[in-house]
Amino acid sequence: MGSVIAILSGKGGTGKTTACAGISIALSCAGAQVLCIDCDVGLRNLDLSLGMSDICSLSFLDIMERNYPLSFSSQHPTYPTLSFLTAPINRPVEEINPIAFGNMLQEARKLYDYVFLDAPAGVDAGFRLVAAPADRILLVTGPGAAAIRDAARVGELLELMGKQDTRLIVNRVQKSILSQLKVTIDDVMDTAGLPLLGIVLEDPNVTLSASFGMPLQRYSKRSPAMVACRKIAKRIQGQPVPITYR
Repeated sequence: MGSVIAILSGKGGTGKTTACAGISIALSCAGAQVLCIDCDVGLRNLDLSLGMSDICSLSFLDIMERNYPLSFSSQHPTYPTLSFLTAPINRPVEEINPIAFGNMLQEARKLYDYVFLDAPAGVDAGFRLVAAPADRILLVTGPGAAAIRDAARVGELLELMGKQDTRLIVNRVQKSILSQLKVTIDDVMDTAGLPLLGIVLEDPNVTLSASFGMPLQRYSKRSPAMVACRKIAKRIQGQPVPITYR
């Protein structure tokens, strides 16, 4: 039985979607069967980070309501064990049936090793839709004070929902700025109150790869962000990989 992993953030601009794409591709390259679902209704862009913007994809509502099988999910042209469902554009998230959504994910658990849900930023209806059925939560934050405070609040809400397996990813880290602010990653962890899964450095390759319509793994395998995503993927698989800035 596979695992449903929700990628959440308390605010926009943390790099949640690019982290979701990078980790998903890293797991696929390691041989796992992966399904990515863009759940950011109205602001979908996971296809850009995956390098699938030119591919016509069904939305998860097509699977839920039109009885298409999950096998109709779009297969990645480069990574054959990675599949994708986009977000609907003509349905408010408040009108999406959470029971039907959960039933779809239950079926996905039988077919995939990992199902990634890229949630909208914030803690509104989209947050609740995605967080409720998830087995694991990856909470993406930046190193700034506002982002960390938001992450702490999201962590509290997840705890109230009964979510026990929540891990923190500190993204877009610039070591020089942390040094000037005299802030450490331990400080971020203490403020957020969550265990750390990974650190991802600020990386211009992320923006460049999306602009060229390419996944980061294909654009630059050695980019700092992609190296970090591969390490996070290994930790998700249970491998004891040390957490470092490199």
